[in-house]
This record gives sequence, C-alpha cells and structure tokens, in this order.
Amino acid sequence: MSKTAADQARDPAAAGNAFVDLLEGERAAATKDFGGGTLERRSIAEQVATRIMAMIKSGNLKSGDRLPTEQQMTIAFGISRPPLREALKALTLMGVLVSRQGGRYTVTDLSPSRLVAPFNTMLSVADYDVHEQFEARTVVDLELVRLCAERATPELRQRIHKLAVDGRAFHLDPVAFRLLDIEYHQAINTGAGNGLLASLAQVLYDMGLDVRRTASELPGVIDISVGQHVEVADAIIAGDAEAAVAAYRRHLEHVRDTTIQSMALANSQQPE
Repeated sequence: MSKTAADQARDPAAAGNAFVDLLEGERAAATKDFGGGTLERRSIAEQVATRIMAMIKSGNLKSGDRLPTEQQMTIAFGISRPPLREALKALTLMGVLVSRQGGRYTVTDLSPSRLVAPFNTMLSVADYDVHEQFEARTVVDLELVRLCAERATPELRQRIHKLAVDGRAFHLDPVAFRLLDIEYHQAINTGAGNGLLASLAQVLYDMGLDVRRTASELPGVIDISVGQHVEVADAIIAGDAEAAVAAYRRHLEHVRDTTIQSMALANSQQPE
C-alpha cells in the first residue's frame, strides 16, 4: 500500500525513497549529459545543482517543497557530503533554496525579485562601468517600454502620462524629481507585465544612483528628462510601441551622457 504525502513527511525514510524515485526520472533524461547513474567526479557539485534545478523545472519539485536530509540525498546522488553541501549552498545563494530550522532545505517561492537578488549583490560590489550599465539598460528597458505600449491597461497608461507631466513642477527640485522618476519608471515596468524583466530593470536602475543624483542637479538636465518622459508617455498612451522605444532610447542616451558628464566633473574637482 503506497504512502500519502503526509505519511512521507512524517517518515524520513519514505521521503528519501520518494526523492530517489523523482531523481531516477530526472536521471533517465539526463543520462546523455552525465553519462550514467552515479555522478562523475568532475564538477560534482555543479552536476548536483543542475539535477535539482532540473527537478524544479520539470515540476517534480515545487515552491515550498522540503528536500530530504543530507544523508538521504548523498545516497540518492551516490556522492559524499562535501559536494552536496557545495551544491546546496550555491542554490541557496541563487535564491532557489532556503535553509530552514533543523537543517532541511526548502524550495523558495522562486519570485523574480528573489532570483535576481544575487545579481543585485554582485553588481553592488563590482566596479561601476557606466557604458556597461547603459548597454544593459538599452536591452532590458527598451523591451519593457515596447511591452508596456502593447500591454498596459488604460488606467496605467494614464498614470504613466500623469507622472510624466507632473515632472514639470519639479524642474527646480532635484530631490522631488528623483522620487517621481522612480515612480515613473516603475509604472512602465509594471505595465510591461513581465516580473523578471522588471526586476532586472530595477537592479540596473539602482546602479550608480549616487552619480546620477549629482547629474540631476546639472543645469537643464531635469527639463530635458521631463520632456523625454512626456514623449515616451504620449507614445504609450497612443499604443505606438515603435515611437515609445525611439523616445525612450533618446532618454537613455541623455541619462548616460549626463552621467558621464557628472563623473568627469567630479573627477576634475578631486585634489591631486
């Protein structure tokens, strides 16, 4: 007589056996990549992480599922504890797993914001490269603008347009404009209807904020940004994705150029 999921949760041996059964199914599909049942010695931790990711991708492991004990997984994978722990640590850093009380690992909610968190951390400690940042923003942000022009609800289109027009009142108040700017760009990202792209866009937006904060205080910068915001919003209201992307591209180029200008000005003022 087969055990229910509740029975397996109470019976560690049953849970381990269930995991072995799931692993066997993934193992059959991965034989071409791994060449057999027991993992090869080369990059064992990476192969274990790949196996677990494959189980999540196939739906055999879902958000909230608790993995078996380390002992059960070492038996299932046919490996020792050190590479298993390395794989589990890597998946935890990636936001895929979380360690709960008692040492058992659980599959996270796999939300876009959680999965891009390691990317955000990496960028926060990396040397800031304005050209790399805006090259990446061009790829991500322009797609979000295109999707927003195609998908956004009428209510959200009106909100984007209002935020753009309201910026005219803050041409002499850089702090207030920066707060509105965040709301404006987040509204566009929301309108695109793609949570993962929106999360990536937020990470890229947050890079180099200190430099852009200074850039927004340069004469005329806010006026130009507001005008470009309105151009993008007008195109979104009209549902003209091509025009929205073209206007947003000009806006990104303006932000990039003024950021570079601000960096150069700051460097010139540093004592030798």
